[in-house]
Amino acid sequence: MRIGIYGGTFNPPHLGHITAARAVFELLKLDKLLLIPDSLPPHKPLPTGSPTAEQRLELTRLAGEQTGLGDRVETLDLELRRGGTSYTADTLEAVRSLYPDDELWLLMGTDMFLTLHLWHEPERILALAGIAAFGRSEADTEELFAPQREYLYHKYPSARIFTLTVPGVVDISSTDLRDKLAAGGGSRYLAPAVYGLILRDRLYGTNADLRALHLNQLRPVALSYLSHSRIPHVLGTEQAAIRLALRYGADVHKARVAALLHDCTKKLRMEEQSALCRQYDIPMDELERKALKLLHAKTGAAIARDVFGVDDEIYTAIFWHTTGHAGMTLLEKIMYLADYIEPTRSFPGVDALRAACDEDLDKGLLLGLTMTVQEMREMGNPVHSATLEAVEYLKGN
Repeated sequence: MRIGIYGGTFNPPHLGHITAARAVFELLKLDKLLLIPDSLPPHKPLPTGSPTAEQRLELTRLAGEQTGLGDRVETLDLELRRGGTSYTADTLEAVRSLYPDDELWLLMGTDMFLTLHLWHEPERILALAGIAAFGRSEADTEELFAPQREYLYHKYPSARIFTLTVPGVVDISSTDLRDKLAAGGGSRYLAPAVYGLILRDRLYGTNADLRALHLNQLRPVALSYLSHSRIPHVLGTEQAAIRLALRYGADVHKARVAALLHDCTKKLRMEEQSALCRQYDIPMDELERKALKLLHAKTGAAIARDVFGVDDEIYTAIFWHTTGHAGMTLLEKIMYLADYIEPTRSFPGVDALRAACDEDLDKGLLLGLTMTVQEMREMGNPVHSATLEAVEYLKGN
């Protein structure tokens, strides 16, 4: 297996990092890419006010997910756990211990490549991994790369060096980007979820009021809560909510906010969900104490109200979007169904459900609730009492 190793402060990780990593991955035909944030970079101290190690790790993980490489990219905390000065030679030794039989390639930009011979133990680095150095244009890189390649080959005859041009790489330095973020800009240089976490944690001098976000800010913040695989679902739910709200006369803005935040606690484990229920005094019935899937609606509603200041109408739309209940409001119905019929959903009967929703909202709601009851019973799972009560209510019983 060919493994690429891309380290750096990632302070913050931006689209320049992402596009370069993706291009090198494809050109070198790598099988796996490891992103490794520095603990303490040897060449320069972290700027005052930098995020914590845990925050940089999470930012890097979110950025790695945007490469489109799926499970072929992994973010490691090797250097952060080790602490102290982050020497590349030590990191490569640690990676070699994890992958003793694999071919390692160390990714770096032009500036790093040109100073490689000045690094700590360059001979050990070159013995452990090949070097994949990338630049942004043929004109300003090959002229620089050639002398350094020749020098390194002469001094380290067994070195493996691959230099390449990556046209189209987003050209922004982390220093400039931090300045732009502090001034209220910079979002176009970042993956949406990365920008969202920066806003959410008020990093790099940003000071967003999370209780008064515009939709173009709320969206990336909401995405920062999600696993990468859930992002298309949430964005699809927003689109379905817009369409249903327009068709049935609901508040479109509220429908979009509810859709964007409805799964904000979805990836949390049962212990974390239970802790939020205790924090927000959310009662849990016997079924909810065992069914992780049910709790995220209630805890997500609590986060939406506490952190983002949503009103009661949005709160209840999120709260009931999994089970439904008797006598649902218009926005609650739209949220329940948008989550069910959004464009990425694919299951037997979804087209009939979409058609029913277009014909009559209550008809679609009854069908969706009935399908849920049937599916749960076929799987041998208990059905929440609120769902059964909603079905009976819509039937007029």
